[in-house]
Amino acid sequence: MARPKIKISPHPHSGRLRPHEHTSYGLLALILLLAAFPLMAFTASAATPYTGPEAGSVGLTGTVPGKAPTIAAQITAPPNGQHFSTSPATISGTCPKETLVEVFKNDIFAGSTACTSSGSFTMAVDLLFGQNILIARVYDALNQPGPDSNHVLVYYDVLPGQASAINSLDFGGPQMLLNTDAVFRGSFPGQEMAMPVDIIGGTPPYAINVQWGDANNKIVSRSDNTTFGVAHTFQKAGTYQITIQGSDGNGRVAFLTVAAIINGQPDVAASATTTKTDTLSKLVVLWPLYTSTVAILASFWLGERREKSLLAKRGQLLAN
Repeated sequence: MARPKIKISPHPHSGRLRPHEHTSYGLLALILLLAAFPLMAFTASAATPYTGPEAGSVGLTGTVPGKAPTIAAQITAPPNGQHFSTSPATISGTCPKETLVEVFKNDIFAGSTACTSSGSFTMAVDLLFGQNILIARVYDALNQPGPDSNHVLVYYDVLPGQASAINSLDFGGPQMLLNTDAVFRGSFPGQEMAMPVDIIGGTPPYAINVQWGDANNKIVSRSDNTTFGVAHTFQKAGTYQITIQGSDGNGRVAFLTVAAIINGQPDVAASATTTKTDTLSKLVVLWPLYTSTVAILASFWLGERREKSLLAKRGQLLAN
């Protein structure tokens, strides 16, 4: 019995559609449609011009007091018992970071300066004739005082080789002093900061030169030693060392340094403009990306429809 010959031939494609789609185009289209809504809202928000705070709105800011400084400053120079023949004298020491240091001489304010990032301070202090008991006190950003530093006793000699202290101070006599209560007084950029100045002792007339620490200065002439005010507008935020120098009719001089804190104040209009610019930059990326995704999905769907149509036609041809 003869064996039947085996004929091997490729099986033609039937052209039938699959009962289940591998790609859920409907679900992908729904996801893209849902993603379009927040993108359009984002675009509408960026296109809306900024007109400032709404009428009747109230903005509140506040600062909750924290714990006052617990670490005291330490005066490391000059050493205890040193005599000076000239004034001002340089005072330096250590301090807690981010504090303001105020120095006092015989309980009279002698000046202030900001503690550096390395935890140290240096300032020039105009000494009183005779004995000067120096202490330093730190203040935080809320003007809360910390403990006093060590006491350092120094002498400003007005007589050659003075061996003992001159305890009395005649404010109407030979010495002239400058003082202010504007310690650690903060302001904002573009706003005027006023500072009262007191002249103690000396002989009129007086000439006072105030150097604001930003390359500006003001010269004031006074015919008496009553309290007067000076004012200045700082343009940038930061800590400024204000130097006040004075002289009287007899050529006596006085010196005082004060730290001024100018707080940062954001420009609302500038901030809004920056935000709008950032938003538009993001839209430049998001809209093309979204459009490309829609185009890719549409091209896959059209390509699959075309492929199905070609397979169906081929199947009909083979069947005929």
